[in-house]
Amino acid sequence: MSADIKSEPDPTGRIIFVGQDGAGHWLVQDNRRTLEGRFISRGAAMHFAQAEREIYGATLELATAPLTPLIPFEPARQDERVLPHAA
Repeated sequence: MSADIKSEPDPTGRIIFVGQDGAGHWLVQDNRRTLEGRFISRGAAMHFAQAEREIYGATLELATAPLTPLIPFEPARQDERVLPHAA
């Protein structure tokens, strides 16, 4: 059994967006709100987005408006329970 990689865009319309948030951070998100990556440069964001596009057969677009992070950048408050290590 082999895993076929799709070379055509996803017919259900998955779109991967590359852009910045209001603070200037580079983000990669999809239109299904199931993917988010944060990067230090446009190049790093584009590299990740291209790889994800190939995996999912998605369309890649540059965001025309600031993206809103799905996961906030703010550190956890002192009263919030946090894991001692990243998952």
